[in-house]
Amino acid sequence: MSKFGLAGKNISYSFSKTFFSEKFESEDLPHSYENFDISSIEFFPKIISETPDLKGLNVTIPYKQEVISYLHSLDKEAEKIGAVNTIKILKDNKLKGYNTDHFGFQKSLEALLPLQQKTALILGTGGASKAVAYALEKLGFSFKFVSRSKVMNTLNYEDLNKSILDNHLLIINCTPLGTFPNITDCPPIPYQFLTKNHLLFDLIYNPAETEFLKRGKLQGAKTSNGLKMLELQAEKAWEIWNS
Repeated sequence: MSKFGLAGKNISYSFSKTFFSEKFESEDLPHSYENFDISSIEFFPKIISETPDLKGLNVTIPYKQEVISYLHSLDKEAEKIGAVNTIKILKDNKLKGYNTDHFGFQKSLEALLPLQQKTALILGTGGASKAVAYALEKLGFSFKFVSRSKVMNTLNYEDLNKSILDNHLLIINCTPLGTFPNITDCPPIPYQFLTKNHLLFDLIYNPAETEFLKRGKLQGAKTSNGLKMLELQAEKAWEIWNS
């Protein structure tokens, strides 16, 4: 029996295990999928060494960038993005990293277009935000990152005003703010300046409607959670593990 799993920190909220377990059952596949909840990336090698028949892993917050130093090779797109969310374990126990987040995000977003302008704000600067930026580039969007800390070429949340929101119609939450169980949290943007021309996309899918999306909806904005993205990137990961 082949084993697959998800590596991350505090990942009880994740639907990946449910998604793959249901897939294996419905397709009558003799596989299992489990969560590897590790408090530090230093424990990552133990997952590999102590899990016989492990064929593939998904990687989530906060290890999508840190895990790269433990891999033997990277797919070209994962290398360009600088983040990995899918690992294939090759026959010689070598680990190859891939990124399927960009695929899942791009396909999900395309179904919600067009917007009046191809302009976006990416909230957060972690591994997921890098995949989102890669997808937006492919779709011809101009975008800016928003961060809590002062980083070169990045806006601070305090910098956000009506003019900036008027000129950035797509706002993507790539932070964990609002993830179950902390469902009242949300990124500190000036929600009062949102309009019906805006689209708010939250990579979070648990809860189905985050505080970020609720506040956008109150202003008439279109909203989408990350469930479709999760499903699309998971199917892509499955394709990679079986290629």
